[in-house]
Amino acid sequence: MLRKTPSALRRYTDLPALLSLLQSKHLSLLSPSSWDDRNDRNFMSAYAKAYALKSVVALCFCGRAQTYHHWKVFAPGAAGVCIEFNTETLLSSVPADGCYEHGCVRYRTISELDREKKNPCNLPFLKRSAFKDEREYRIIFRSKEQDIQIKDLQISLHAIRGILINPWMPTPLFEAVKKSICQVDGCEQIPVSKSSLIDHEKWRNYANSFATHAT
Repeated sequence: MLRKTPSALRRYTDLPALLSLLQSKHLSLLSPSSWDDRNDRNFMSAYAKAYALKSVVALCFCGRAQTYHHWKVFAPGAAGVCIEFNTETLLSSVPADGCYEHGCVRYRTISELDREKKNPCNLPFLKRSAFKDEREYRIIFRSKEQDIQIKDLQISLHAIRGILINPWMPTPLFEAVKKSICQVDGCEQIPVSKSSLIDHEKWRNYANSFATHAT
């Protein structure tokens, strides 16, 4: 069954990449050759061969709310950020010229893969079920003429619903980063906040309430 396209897509990256995006107003689709998942790389390579493509580049998003896993794997350390996009506004920037395709990734076990209808057009959007918590959404660009490793996609900053800074950044540094982001032309109204995933006031208060009762 096809997964419904989420209303928000999240892109985990780092602070330099975020500032570059805000200043240039483009996202970069990159070659899958550097992806950690070799199964995934092989699927993209097989897709390119099936259609005699010189290039296939992709950009991946997460279709679910933040988790500890997402921060640790996709945006680790004090430079990590999460950019939340309005799906409809973002996808309206994708040219309808036949070179681009986008959609939700479908997750399969090995036994389910044996029953999957063998159509090479599905390859960029299939992944092992162990990765299903990512709820990934992909934009791909393919070309039979261009041999490229990167493709820039121009977007509107209005597509950005908010920017979430990683939970490990010290508060004084966060305030300085927030100020810098809001000073970028066109970014004055973009909400910028710090993730409270590992340090939430209500969680602390709940624990502290037991100490209060004990006394």
